[in-house]
Amino acid sequence: MEHLRTEMNPNNLVRYLDKPPEDFTKKDLIKYISDHDIQMVNFRYTGGDGRLKKLNFVINNRGQLDSLLSTGERVDGSSLFSFIDAASSDLYVIPRYKTAFMNPFSTIPAIEILCTYFKGDGTPLESSPENVLRKSHQVLQEKTGMQLEAMGELEYYIFYERNDPYPVEAQKGYHEASPFSKWEQLRYEAMRLIAGAGGNIKYGHSEVGSVSEEGMEMEQHEIEFLPVPIEDAADQIVIAKWVLRNLGNKYNVPVTFAPKVLVGHAGSGLHVHSKLVKDGRNMMVDGDTLSDTARKTIAGYLKMAPSLTAFGNTVPISYLRLVPHQEAPTNICWGDKNRSVLVRVPLGWLGVDHMINEVNPQETRVYETASENQTIEFRSPDGSANIYLLLAGLSVAARHGIEMKDALQFAKKLYVDVNIFNDEYKDMRDKLPKLPASCEESSGKLLGDRDIYEKDGVFPAAVIEDVAGTLAGYRDRHLSEELYGDDDKIKALVDEYLHCT
Repeated sequence: MEHLRTEMNPNNLVRYLDKPPEDFTKKDLIKYISDHDIQMVNFRYTGGDGRLKKLNFVINNRGQLDSLLSTGERVDGSSLFSFIDAASSDLYVIPRYKTAFMNPFSTIPAIEILCTYFKGDGTPLESSPENVLRKSHQVLQEKTGMQLEAMGELEYYIFYERNDPYPVEAQKGYHEASPFSKWEQLRYEAMRLIAGAGGNIKYGHSEVGSVSEEGMEMEQHEIEFLPVPIEDAADQIVIAKWVLRNLGNKYNVPVTFAPKVLVGHAGSGLHVHSKLVKDGRNMMVDGDTLSDTARKTIAGYLKMAPSLTAFGNTVPISYLRLVPHQEAPTNICWGDKNRSVLVRVPLGWLGVDHMINEVNPQETRVYETASENQTIEFRSPDGSANIYLLLAGLSVAARHGIEMKDALQFAKKLYVDVNIFNDEYKDMRDKLPKLPASCEESSGKLLGDRDIYEKDGVFPAAVIEDVAGTLAGYRDRHLSEELYGDDDKIKALVDEYLHCT
């Protein structure tokens, strides 16, 4: 039965070892490395900038490999995180076996393994992003009995020189295909490699953004994942970014996750879908309707939305994306299937079991649509997000909503069933609370909510202060007014943050 779960898995290690990644042992990795003449092991871990770092090890002998996989290695924490003092900066990085995958870009056979940070006393570094996320999920499960699953929609632009016999009209790239979509082959390759590295991909497609400017083309794409526990969801995103950037380097085309590449054109978001699960059951639905648990979770997301921008919208150009009429939220509200709101409840295949038989009358078996498909979508984050801290923040917000005494009333008050960007709903729009308009404002919102994030030891005070200090340091409160109409300054700012996180 186990073989049926692994025989089509794109991860080489899963197929060869014939077991799911969560069951990988040190012995398994040594066997794979030995049997496949792997010459290098690379430890991977995210730094304060949200990017994957690397530490290379050439394999000399089995004893060295065994020791490496058993004890990890030392790194300089002060060079990775701004809040760690150089006077006491040594950290351990310890490999998480389930994350192992073959490096598809290495010139010699190499295995990559994501790591977790530990302090000198052998305890987890509470302030490292992956440990903040782990603690947030642990506390959520202890307090509610539910697990949070999530997945991201990773949007990105590819820049390339203009040579275009099949142009696409500006802002009309959604789900375009070759020959109008120029870089779908790069997306195909990315999806294959991300899946091979353990990513659970739902689908990929071209996105709305299609730009022609002074001989340069910009084409937008999206890769969407499947819901997994939030720790794994964060790993999926950082690996996907690493794969896409390496492919961009391979084909000599910049790939960027920047929130905005050009004013007036679609920005790139990192929408996050989530659901709470208990004993294998999706708690976001009750029969064919949205459950009270889901509404309370939405209330928590809405209540904490201003401060969540501190983790999900981390650079000044983030706030050039959060403007009206670009399918990016500006007001704090929610709705069903509504892309003008902050929290959207997408279609979830509830009560529509007949569709496959309608178009395939020869299919006599009735397929029961599964309630586990229903999620809620948080739409403000973008590619600048520290995905570990963002998902930790959403975990805190979900618990806060469940514990709010007036959560259902709060959610009801902020429900919207119209496109609030339409001028006819201006009065409604003006009455709704708004997201921050700058990093500086986001910093203040984070400090205002810090007690909620620090509750039960989830977010260390040092992390809150470091994030808030970085955001405040941009001094961008009046940036939109300063940049208005100045294309050269806007371009310079976009270039500065083109490869943020």
